[in-house]
Amino acid sequence: MTDRYAEGSTPSNLRLDELDEQILSELSRDARLSNTALAAKVHVSPSTTHARVKALKDSGVIRSSHVELDYEALGLPVQGLVSVKLQAQARPQVRTYARKVVRLPNVRSVFFVGGQVDFLIHVVCTSTGQLRDFVASYISMDPVVASTETNIVFEHLGGAEHHGMQNIIQAMRKPFE
Repeated sequence: MTDRYAEGSTPSNLRLDELDEQILSELSRDARLSNTALAAKVHVSPSTTHARVKALKDSGVIRSSHVELDYEALGLPVQGLVSVKLQAQARPQVRTYARKVVRLPNVRSVFFVGGQVDFLIHVVCTSTGQLRDFVASYISMDPVVASTETNIVFEHLGGAEHHGMQNIIQAMRKPFE
C-alpha cells in the first residue's frame, strides 16, 4: 500500500533482454549470490553483471533482496491466511488499516485485493491456538472490520524451489491468451 502503485510509476518502455532475464532468474533463486558468482552463472564478465544489476535496481525492477525464512525452524510452524472484509463506511480508512496491520506481530504480508474481501493477511504462529487468538484479538476486534475468515496453510510452494521467475519471464514474453 505505497504510492509506487500510482499511475505512471512503472516504466512503460521497460525492455528486458535475455541476459536481464537470466540475471533476474538467478537472483530470484539466491539473492545472496556475489557478483562474481552471478557472472559465472550467466556466462558474462563481472563488470557486465554489475552494470546490469545496477540498471535493474535503478529502473525499479529490483527493489530489494530478501532472506527466505524457515518458519517451522523458528518455532512458528502454523501459517494462516486471514481474509478481511472491512465495514462499508470504513472505505476511507483502507490505507490506514493496511499500515496498522502490516506492523502487527506475526504478520508476514498484507495484500489489498479486489473481490469479496478487502485484504488477505499472511500470518505465522506457534500453534493453531495462537492463530485463533491473534485473529480474535488483533484482526476481528478492530472496529473497521466487518468479517474475517481464516485458512490454515498446509504447505507453501514458493521461493527458490518454485522457480517462479521463469513463469514471470514467460508471461512478459507472451501474455495470457
